[in-house]
Amino acid sequence: MTIRADALRSRERILAAARDHPRGGDVRLNDLAREAGVGVGTVYRHFPTQQALTEALSMGTLARMLAAARAALSEPEASVAFTGLVTEALELQLSDGGLQAVLMSPDGESAEVRETKQEIYAAFSAVLQRAQAEKAVRPEVNVIDIQHLICGLEHSVRLGDEGSRDLYTAVILAGLRC
Repeated sequence: MTIRADALRSRERILAAARDHPRGGDVRLNDLAREAGVGVGTVYRHFPTQQALTEALSMGTLARMLAAARAALSEPEASVAFTGLVTEALELQLSDGGLQAVLMSPDGESAEVRETKQEIYAAFSAVLQRAQAEKAVRPEVNVIDIQHLICGLEHSVRLGDEGSRDLYTAVILAGLRC
């Protein structure tokens, strides 16, 4: 299905207006319509839910997360792959306040988001299992545990100062080692 040029322009204006708001915050879709210069119905046609809008805003970051997961799969040293992926996941979540909501939601609104998340989690699981097999990571943790720790780490870094990021990350990684 081809999107009309005017509909595409409206979608981009809505996304541009949404980018001016803090990610992860609940911006009223009615306010977005006013700011984008489109009707409320247009906003709801493109983004029927707040989650759909958050996903659209986070698609680029989700693609970078997928690229990081694929790169970790090709890293020959399991502990380097795991550490790099955890660190990159944190960096991406810190750069995009909506990414955590997208990753943690049970289902994506769009098929593209669902498929991307499935591939990310499958790659993360493979990297984790390889690190566990080499006794680099505790055997009792799973991918969901790691995601929760990254979310907690993101929150801690946001509360702390800029220098706390490396310390907090090192503490979490040390706690995950065998």
